Amino acid sequence: MLVSRQKILRRFWYPVIPAGMLADGPKPFTLLGEELVLWRDREGRVAALADRCCHRTAKLSLGFYDEGGNLACGYHGWSYDIGGQCVRIPQFTRDTVPAANRVQAYQAQERYGYVWVCLDEAPLTGIPEIGEVGKPGFRKIDQFYEVWNCAGLRLMENSFDNAHINFVHQGTFGDRKDAGEADLEFTPEPWGFRMKTSFAVKNTELGSKVVKMDSARTMRFIESTWFVPFTRRLRITYPNGLVHIIFTSATPIDDRSSMIVQFCLRSDSEAEVAAADIIEFDRQVTFEDKRILETTEFDVALDEGRGWERHMATDRPGLLMRRKLLELMREHGESEVHGERPRALWTAAGSGDEHATAV
Repeated sequence: MLVSRQKILRRFWYPVIPAGMLADGPKPFTLLGEELVLWRDREGRVAALADRCCHRTAKLSLGFYDEGGNLACGYHGWSYDIGGQCVRIPQFTRDTVPAANRVQAYQAQERYGYVWVCLDEAPLTGIPEIGEVGKPGFRKIDQFYEVWNCAGLRLMENSFDNAHINFVHQGTFGDRKDAGEADLEFTPEPWGFRMKTSFAVKNTELGSKVVKMDSARTMRFIESTWFVPFTRRLRITYPNGLVHIIFTSATPIDDRSSMIVQFCLRSDSEAEVAAADIIEFDRQVTFEDKRILETTEFDVALDEGRGWERHMATDRPGLLMRRKLLELMREHGESEVHGERPRALWTAAGSGDEHATAV
C-alpha cells in the first residue's frame, strides 16, 4: 500500500503540528504527499492551505501574518483568509480581489494541543475521542513529535503486537525467555477495534520508579484502541491502581515517512512521579521500536493472498488492521496500490502465488 496514492486515506483526520508552534508564524507540513501551510488567524482559528501562492507559486509557509491577521505571501505580500481566498493584493488598485485568486483550503481543527487536518471535504470518521484529556485526576504530558522513516501501519501493528515486546524491549521491560503469547479479546468498532490483554513485564530501576512498584516483575492490564488508519490509545493499569495512557499517531508524510505524535495521561501527580522520568522511560521504549521499524519495508501489503510477508498467530491484530483497510478501499471502489516489489522479498517468497499463515 502506497499511502500517497490511496485516496481513502485522505478522508481521515491526522494531527500534523503542535498548535503552539503557530504562534510566531505559519509552518509547513507535508501530509500524504500534499504540501500544506498551517497557520492561525486573528480570531485564533487554525487553518490549512496548499503551500503555494496563486501568484508566482512561492511557498506561503515562508510568509507572515499581516495587519489584518491574514496569511501574507513573503514574495509579493498577497494575503489569504482561512478559506484560501486572496483578500488583499498590495499592488492592486481595485477595491475587490477577483474570486479566482485563491488557493486550496483543507479542513483544520485544534484538539489535544495539536492541529488536525483532513484533506477531504467528507471525513469518514471524526477526530478520535480521548476522554481522559482534561478530566480531573489525569495530567497530560507531551512526549515527542518527530519524523520516523517507516510506514504508519508498521507502527500501528507493532503497538498491538505482544510477541515483539520481549525481544525488542529487552533494555526496558522485555524478557526474551518469554515468547510473548497472551490471550487477546477483541471488540470491533466502526472506526477500528478495541483489544484487551494482560502480561507480566520485568521492572528496571527507571521502570520501577515510574510505576512506583519495587517488584522484579509486574502485571500490565492493557486496553488498546485502534483508530483507523494510524492512531492508537493504549491504557495500562497496574496492580497498584496507577493508570498510564499513551496516545500515539503516525501521521503519514509520504510513502516512506511518518510524523509520530505522542503524549501520555497519568492518574498520579508530578509530586509522585516527575514528568521528566516518565518521558525518559517512554522514550527509551520508543527508541527501541524505532530502531527496528525503520528497517522495515514501507510498502505494506494489505491483501494477505497477494502479499509477500508470512504470518503467525500473534500477528492477528495487525492482520485485522490490514483487512479493515482493504475492506474500506473496496467499499469505496478503490484498489490497493503498490510500488516495485523489493527484490530480496521476491526471491524469498517465490512467485507470490503461495501463501502461508498461522492465523
